[in-house]
Amino acid sequence: MTHDLQQHFAIHVARNLRFLRGLVSEPKSVGAIVPTSVFTARRMADVADPHSDLPVLELGPGTGVLTRALLNRGVAPERIVAVEYSAEFCRHLRRDLPGVTVLQGDAFDLDRSLGEQWRHALFDCVVSGLPLLNFKAARRIALIEDALGRIPSGRPVVQFSYGLQSPVPQGGGRYSVTPMGWEIRNIPPARMWLYHRTVW
Repeated sequence: MTHDLQQHFAIHVARNLRFLRGLVSEPKSVGAIVPTSVFTARRMADVADPHSDLPVLELGPGTGVLTRALLNRGVAPERIVAVEYSAEFCRHLRRDLPGVTVLQGDAFDLDRSLGEQWRHALFDCVVSGLPLLNFKAARRIALIEDALGRIPSGRPVVQFSYGLQSPVPQGGGRYSVTPMGWEIRNIPPARMWLYHRTVW
């Protein structure tokens, strides 16, 4: 085994062990049995505009799979603002992904979690790895409404889940729901959803 392959394997194992520790200590905030696959992350990251001057808001980065996909997409690290609930995940993200703004906080209370610097910021889009189905529908709807209020009209919030239906129900507020497709290489297979602001 080459040195590069050994290093890649060690990083992969460390990331999965970190995920499992998070799953054991805070199961409701993790909400999956394995980390999001790189395939799902790449497809979700494709919604971000790498040429925009606006930052990207990431909710629930966990071990950073989607964050890395955004970086590989060409989004500069200083353009990524990630809100993560777990203190342990935050420590590792700050260490492993220098330049990315990692804020420890609750994605369901973005005004407080984003703080003075980012509370009134306009973001290019919102990418979310939150386990939304662990929360009541009213909270999911409120989160999507809040997220859509932080991006320009026409830009999306993207979310994945493991169910057949959108984790945020259609008709709950001023947003539309569009299926983005399945990623069968995720374990379990994941379905991605786009949310846009509708005008009444």
